[in-house]
Amino acid sequence: MVSLSPSLKARLAAPLKIGDLEVKSRVLQSPLSGVTDLVFRRLVRRYAPDSMMYTEMVNATGLHYVKELPIIMEVDPNERPISIQLFDCRPDFLAEAAQMAVAEGADTVDINMGCPVNKITKNGGGSSLLRDPEKAEAIVRAVVNAVNVPVTVKTRIGWTDQEINILDFAKRMEAAGAKMITVHGRTRAQGYNGAAKWEWIGRVKEILSIPVIANGDMFSIEAAVKCLEQTGADGVMCSRGTLGYPFLVGEVDHFLKTGIERLKPTSIERLECAREHLQMLWEYKGDRGVRQARKHMTWYAKGFDGAADLRGKLSLVENVGQGLALIDLAIERLAQSDWQEIEETESQLVEV
Repeated sequence: MVSLSPSLKARLAAPLKIGDLEVKSRVLQSPLSGVTDLVFRRLVRRYAPDSMMYTEMVNATGLHYVKELPIIMEVDPNERPISIQLFDCRPDFLAEAAQMAVAEGADTVDINMGCPVNKITKNGGGSSLLRDPEKAEAIVRAVVNAVNVPVTVKTRIGWTDQEINILDFAKRMEAAGAKMITVHGRTRAQGYNGAAKWEWIGRVKEILSIPVIANGDMFSIEAAVKCLEQTGADGVMCSRGTLGYPFLVGEVDHFLKTGIERLKPTSIERLECAREHLQMLWEYKGDRGVRQARKHMTWYAKGFDGAADLRGKLSLVENVGQGLALIDLAIERLAQSDWQEIEETESQLVEV
């Protein structure tokens, strides 16, 4: 059974300070491309009202040339605290984009220096900046000088196992004016494979005075507590563990604040959330939202009899009605199965 040590409980009692911004949660929802849109963030925030949310990462070069801001930059005035994440390799473009982000309502501006995807790194953005720390410094300084909100950085521990330079890199980010750094405990070469090397996050925490947020392998309350104990980090950021499970950030946050675990949602409750997610995406984005919802719905459909078959069907839905009908049928079948189990148990008790 997981528990909080007295020292960890005391350390987490105070709000998270990001520059002048005070956040009443030590658990953050990671920016995820194609995932953390307005709809997804609303679902996460339902269970984690105090947590920092992040938009999908936004291309600063793209912003420079558009007349209308992209939908992925849209934030609800009521969803606070909120950060808009930017990526690029041009300090001037990033500074300009940061000003747009603040105008849209961003409480902080986060700079992505950790994305491992080739189409990002080959153009000098994301984790490729780990190989160009001078440019990374210039980017942070330019953005800090351009906006009046805290500027933060999300990065990895290095390019490869032979090029782990996070200690020097993190010190440079702090010196350049970053008010918080999130460290994913993998190299760029690892992608999302292998275990996150949390020990490097602990080393970063030892040498910085700004908050250090741990990222990588945060799939449960147990993992989050273990990481915080091992690293001394100021908080954790949940990423892939929230796919099809927008309850995770709230579960971890609630436990860190109270020491009590929330009841896990049942399969039916998860499917009801999937249904709402689909409906909201359709209302927000129309048919494009339905296509985007396919992956979300398949992530929700796990851990029960018939889940694999349902995932296959949900991945092919063409319209909102078809998706809702499939989910409703699955919920009905699960409900019937639950009643049958209850009846069988009661029957056995009577017989005894």
